[in-house]
Amino acid sequence: MELKEYYAGVDIGSTMTKVVIMNRGIASAIIGPTGAEQRRLADQVMKKALKEAGVSFDSLIYIVATGYGRINVPFADRQITEISCHAKGVSYFFPESEMCIDIGGQDSKGIRIRDGKPVDFVMNDKCAAGTGRFLEITADALGIKVGEMGEIALASKSSVQISNLCTIFAEQEVVERLADGVALNDLVAGILESLAGRVSNMVKRLSVPKEIVVTGGVAKNAAIVDMLSRRLGCKAGVPPEPLITGAVGAAMIGKEIVEKAKKTGVKPEKKRRRLDKVKIF
Repeated sequence: MELKEYYAGVDIGSTMTKVVIMNRGIASAIIGPTGAEQRRLADQVMKKALKEAGVSFDSLIYIVATGYGRINVPFADRQITEISCHAKGVSYFFPESEMCIDIGGQDSKGIRIRDGKPVDFVMNDKCAAGTGRFLEITADALGIKVGEMGEIALASKSSVQISNLCTIFAEQEVVERLADGVALNDLVAGILESLAGRVSNMVKRLSVPKEIVVTGGVAKNAAIVDMLSRRLGCKAGVPPEPLITGAVGAAMIGKEIVEKAKKTGVKPEKKRRRLDKVKIF
């Protein structure tokens, strides 16, 4: 018999907005760009997710919002930090995982996990050099697409070290190196090694287990995942869609909140407003 209870997770990141609707598994997952009008985008992505899952908004038992824009989801019942949601989401794809490295557009973080919950974490949200933004800026300077960088780097025979720690100066450096005749493959490999080095050095402040899970948009770059694995001396796994990990975790936490409430006999607090009643501006 199919379980009719549905839960939703909404993750508003710096560059992408993700909505996941879960039943026994993932009923739907929609990803859209994050812009200035975060409420409108959250509304639009939620409606697409509901349509894909074939359910109504009223069918959602509980909605949890996460990500840096979580306060801009007026139809959510609760807001939970991305640290907790990523830890829970990683446990869905990799139940035995003890560490997650999430590299997003504006920040990167390492999270130690136990039983689906964060026990410690480190984060870089002050400098773009260890984030996806670093790749966007340097790729644009080289006239290539971010999505091409991994494949280009894999063809490198000798990566070039990028000495500048600041993203702006690193951008100037790669342009100068390219003008000096440095091979594009080696230059791109050096850029990826630079990012992997910054992230791995940050993560080493925690105790690194034998296996890690890499999430976020940068996790789609196989070269960086391999570099992180090598630098940290461990195996690295990537979810089927690394962008939705936080949203999956948010939906799972929503389910746990409801199940706990059922055991205690106390109804969980709901702060949502109906989707068609929310003032979008």
